[in-house]
Amino acid sequence: MDLGIIVTLAVFAVIVGWGISTYNGLVKGKNRVENAWAQIDVQLQRRHDLIPNLVETVKGYAAHEQETLDRVIAARNSALTASGPAETAEAEGVLTGALGKLFALSEAYPDLKANSNFEALQDQLAETENKVAIARQIYNDSVLKHNNRIETIPSNVVASMAGMEALEYFDAPEGSEAPPSIEF
Repeated sequence: MDLGIIVTLAVFAVIVGWGISTYNGLVKGKNRVENAWAQIDVQLQRRHDLIPNLVETVKGYAAHEQETLDRVIAARNSALTASGPAETAEAEGVLTGALGKLFALSEAYPDLKANSNFEALQDQLAETENKVAIARQIYNDSVLKHNNRIETIPSNVVASMAGMEALEYFDAPEGSEAPPSIEF
């Protein structure tokens, strides 16, 4: 065989091997992002499942605070139907604000604050919030790695040919860093 043909075939084999390896790496990265999103979803569902119990506990002590309770339930329902990182982050931000107002009620009702069910639910919710923060960090790290791979040379060539696009971060909504204002 001619040396030129052997070199050409070897170069071609290396390029094809690199393309397959790069594509597989991109798919694995996308799957890691999807798995990380599923972990966020699990923690948010746990949060959403705790809220009705919390509202029922508060109802017994602060029945005339129905507007606050209704806001929490409406925010929860909105969060349950949100899809995608941006919409979910916005809905969860509204829910966090509504929960802040609900927890502020415990200051106005000492019996509620001392209620062991309320305290346990509040602790579980705080633990869940921590888990959401960790899951969100893992998700955003996975998105960063994925986006870097599809936007940098040479893997961007394979990503472009495969139609892969940058994925969305799960960011906190604008203004969610500020604590909710409480009015009685």
